[in-house]
Formats: sequence, C-alpha cells, structure tokens
Amino acid sequence: MVTYSTYEAKARFSEVMRRVRSGETVTVSYRGEPVAEVRPIDTGPRTIEEHLDQLAERGVVVRQDGPRAFLSPSTPRPGALQRFLSERDG
Repeated sequence: MVTYSTYEAKARFSEVMRRVRSGETVTVSYRGEPVAEVRPIDTGPRTIEEHLDQLAERGVVVRQDGPRAFLSPSTPRPGALQRFLSERDG
C-alpha cells in the first residue's frame, strides 16, 4: 500500500487516481498519521470463481489445490425417519 502526505496527494492527484484505477489502495496521511484511504469502488464479484477468490483473500475460505470432487448423495436406509424420531423422543 502506498502512502502520500496530504500535500503530496494534492500535488500528485493524477498519480493517485492512476494508482487507484489500476486497483491499488492509497493511504493519505496528515503529520505522519494515516487519515484516509482512496481505493477503487468494490463492484463485487462477477462470477462464483471471483467470489471464491475474494473470500479466500479475506481468509474466509481455503481454496482446494487439487481437482474438485463432486459429492454424491448417500443411499437412504429404510426406517431412518422412525429411528430419528424414536431417538429424539427417547
């Protein structure tokens, strides 16, 4: 992340905007203390892959490295509902 003082940000506004348009976040400081961030507007992910990438960057999910495996439904066993109800009541 790039930091500009308020004076530099004012004097180099075109440079700051060029960085923001390219996807960077710029911090503006006043007397050495960060006071503002200039960043691109987040339009949100367009595809599921972009959304997953965004979640992975934030640490919400961990992407799988290998090939994807599809889940298959298990075969229902007769009497499952009755066993569930009897365990719940018992």
